[in-house]
Amino acid sequence: MRMPRLVSRSVKVLAVPVLLAGVVAGAAPAVSAAAARPQAPAVSTPFFGQFNAVAASSARQAWGVGYIDGVTLIERWNGKAWRSVRTLRLGPPSSDFYGVAATSAKNAWAVGYSPGENAVSLIAHWNGKSWKQVHSPNFAYTVLEGVAATSAKNAWAVGCAGCNGAPSTTLILRWNGSKWKRVPSPSPGAQGSTLYGVTAISATNAWAVGSADNEGTITTLILHWNGVKWTQVSSPSPASAPQLNSVTATSSKNAWAVGWSNDGGTSLILHWNGATWTQVPSPNPAGSGAGDDHQLQSVTATSAGNAWAVGSTQESLKGSKTFILRWTGSKWKQVPSPNPFCSSCDSLYGVTATSAKSAWAVGTVNSGGIVVILRWNGRSWKNYRSAPQPG
Repeated sequence: MRMPRLVSRSVKVLAVPVLLAGVVAGAAPAVSAAAARPQAPAVSTPFFGQFNAVAASSARQAWGVGYIDGVTLIERWNGKAWRSVRTLRLGPPSSDFYGVAATSAKNAWAVGYSPGENAVSLIAHWNGKSWKQVHSPNFAYTVLEGVAATSAKNAWAVGCAGCNGAPSTTLILRWNGSKWKRVPSPSPGAQGSTLYGVTAISATNAWAVGSADNEGTITTLILHWNGVKWTQVSSPSPASAPQLNSVTATSSKNAWAVGWSNDGGTSLILHWNGATWTQVPSPNPAGSGAGDDHQLQSVTATSAGNAWAVGSTQESLKGSKTFILRWTGSKWKQVPSPNPFCSSCDSLYGVTATSAKSAWAVGTVNSGGIVVILRWNGRSWKNYRSAPQPG
């Protein structure tokens, strides 16, 4: 069971991932043989492509990941400009990164997959000098959607195994400082279960979110790690095919999960208060006309009073627009957001924040045509690019 997160994202049948936590310095991971293949040439600030996720470890260090022309795309923010870095050339077939995590200039993770008759998971690590592919366990048609970490010896990657058929099963991998290993996880959907997002607070507290399909009845899926095992936690499920795409947490009593419900194409936000998950009102532009579609793809938070959620909104089949919501401590409110290239083709897939005054949101135009980068300066969201940058 695979449900695309954005109907406009036709170039992939897989969804965008999610939020992330960071990695701190540690032992260098083992490099697979595939990493020795020729790398793509370094290019400055590519204009074309698609960003699926973004992570920032500080106001001067951030990563955006995705794909461009069938090759994995990675860009780095150095405090002054976004610059492309040498990445992995694995094709053919094409490869794509869906999630990224980082906490310093020398440590980051990116996860995704390489498609084909039997898709395989893809994990890469940044050691401060280059990206290297790291061996990851693979099963029948494996896809990784999100990544999170709390230390050099504790990281998580989530997705699904058997993603091209029913029943798919949840997939959770753990990094122990030297290798990635699969950890048992509940898969309650008889027709399939998939995880799209993961976040970690500590080595004994992590969340993973997605959806489960039971004979056509699709429900939200939330799993919790208590330091010993992953267990399913009860979560609200709106009437029609809900899906959670991303999760973030700032403490054991404050976590957010976002996605959408097919019930009128409405955005979906759930909150954890330390005891239960409850649905929270989420603004949805326009009315409930035919073709309206409001989706949240990613969420990030820096405190109990500061959180962002991003995605896209579409009114009556008029095309997608960027969609940004902000949590101020009492309610979610839509914040004006630029549509750099046109008012009916821009979408956001990832968001990250380091403070109340610094945040990035990334995405694409027309399902992978042009990179979208928006920046929050503490007052408003601004387009970072308006024209192709020099190569």
